[in-house]
Amino acid sequence: MSRGRIVLWLSLTLRSARSICRARFMEGQPQGPPDPAAMENGTEHRGEEFPPEAQETTVTEGAAKIVFPSANEVFYNPVQEFNRDLTCAVITEFARIQLGAKGIQIKVPGEKDLQKVVVDLSEQEEDKAEVKEGAPGDQPGTAAVGDICEEGLRVLEGLAASGLRSIRFAREVPGLRSVVANDASARAVDLMRRNVQLNDVAHLVQPSQADARMLMYQHQKASERFDVIDLDPYGSPAPFLDAAVQAVSEGGLLCVTCTDMAVLAGNSGETCYSKYGAMALKSRACHEMALRIVLHSLDLRANCYQRFVVPLLSISADFYVRVFVRVFTGQAKVKASASKQALVFQCVGCGAFHLQRLGKASGAAGGRVKFSAACGPPVAPECEHCGQRHQLGGPMWAEPLHDLDFVGQVLEAVSANPGRFHTAERIRGVLSVITEELPDVPLYYTLDQLSSTIHCSTPSLLQLRSALLHAGFRVSLSHACKNAVKTDAPSSALWDIMRCWEKQCPVKRERLSETSPAFRILSVEPRLQANFTIRDDANPSSRQRGLKRFQANPEANWGPRPRARPGGKAAGEEAMEERRRLLQNKRKEPPEDPAQRAARLKTFPCKRFKEGTCQRGDQCCYSHSSQTPKATAEATPTDCPEAPSQNPLGPGAASGLGID
Repeated sequence: MSRGRIVLWLSLTLRSARSICRARFMEGQPQGPPDPAAMENGTEHRGEEFPPEAQETTVTEGAAKIVFPSANEVFYNPVQEFNRDLTCAVITEFARIQLGAKGIQIKVPGEKDLQKVVVDLSEQEEDKAEVKEGAPGDQPGTAAVGDICEEGLRVLEGLAASGLRSIRFAREVPGLRSVVANDASARAVDLMRRNVQLNDVAHLVQPSQADARMLMYQHQKASERFDVIDLDPYGSPAPFLDAAVQAVSEGGLLCVTCTDMAVLAGNSGETCYSKYGAMALKSRACHEMALRIVLHSLDLRANCYQRFVVPLLSISADFYVRVFVRVFTGQAKVKASASKQALVFQCVGCGAFHLQRLGKASGAAGGRVKFSAACGPPVAPECEHCGQRHQLGGPMWAEPLHDLDFVGQVLEAVSANPGRFHTAERIRGVLSVITEELPDVPLYYTLDQLSSTIHCSTPSLLQLRSALLHAGFRVSLSHACKNAVKTDAPSSALWDIMRCWEKQCPVKRERLSETSPAFRILSVEPRLQANFTIRDDANPSSRQRGLKRFQANPEANWGPRPRARPGGKAAGEEAMEERRRLLQNKRKEPPEDPAQRAARLKTFPCKRFKEGTCQRGDQCCYSHSSQTPKATAEATPTDCPEAPSQNPLGPGAASGLGID
């Protein structure tokens, strides 16, 4: 018998003996009933102790309290608290609209003043109500948080993980009929059941284990559809969109989160096309373009079933985008979807962009609307400003991103009840900027983009906004970028303003290449004389009030979390910290020692010394010898008494040995 087989036989024999001894020892121990409290808390010992990584963590967010494994078995990211708070606020106002049409008023804790306003508005319509015959149902009902409303909303969270979002819906959003918390992971569903019992919302939240797509496909009938569908996957929601647009009710709310921003922001245009049916471009307006690509994808998939989407709110925050849309059915209005999409022509030199609609809607006789193909392109083969070529992106959604009336309603509710959400201050700031955005102007430029293109100093935000306002154009900020300039001014007027600014802060033209975008833009005289005097209306209201519009990262490693894995096999926090440390600045060279840098620079000849203009002498960091040290060492043998530079050059002399 070989040595390897002997070792294997001994290991198996010892393992069997160890198992028999452990079994006999357990037989001798008293077997009592299991401890229910220990089983509930996951701390019951069953013959062996769990490692510390297998313990659970308790988290309180909003009105919900959940437990989840410390190991990465079930996904949870505290960064998304703003996302969940905003979703609760949006669904609350959506429920107010939907149930208000049925004569039901919702009651939110802490909204006493708002309730008075609602009562006053209903009293103003008493005259209209008296026209109808009095009936017992004339008196409006009330839907409170935590109660089952028979005519309320049916909510589906397709990818619930720990169930935190669904539990928060049940404990914070009034007017709900039921909440289905679904996940494909058996471990996640078990955890959901525990959390549902822990928060006492079993009468509203129904845990479900199924594939989210199959579950939505099974609810395509009009009577079985959900009023609200929330999709917050890890990565792209593309596989779920087709089922979602069919399973949402008429006029229902569809909430979608996308965290694959590398794809949507233009790093992989072909991947973006395969997932969303559009080519993403790398640009300063990539975050707004990502929102518009997601809306285009939703509308395109809904059009297959004679449905269309109406955006209520579209947010770009942190490392993700979030859209809230209503889905309606109508064959006539679906025909207008082509005219709502547009291609983007973007110059690779100066960044100027132009939109080309895919369709055209025009009025016809009898009040009818005629649809036809649009004419284009809107640009020449080369950019009119810098002579560079154009890149083609899209299609993307070219209509407004938000319903400003609905956004104002959400903003008013959050402002009147600031203690309801932990991130209420940020919600107020972001929604305030959204209400100030130009709704009919897609995409934007940025201050640093405009100034870096022509290599000039950057004007202040108020100066550029004032110049645009003085010129008769509209301008606003964008919630997607801190230094964005969203304006209806054509690119020619924008570059004229930058040319006028460059005259105040001149650029050294001799340093510009004649083929560079900066040289070609600045070689043209401006036709528009810009006025940079600060105007009072140039400073937006949200900026004057000092609202939290663009939040800085509150802690280190603020961003996406690792994907949940079966058994929680992902690395723990300490291992993740070590991995982050090792990967930090991996593309950067380590700092060089000053002595090594000085020695390295001495190997290069001084160009000014050759020209006879160097005044530093021995203090110069470069070499002043006719030969570099490296070349001299290679050219001069150690046993040669004379340097090669002292010998006259002749036909037999070596050439090219470091001699200038």
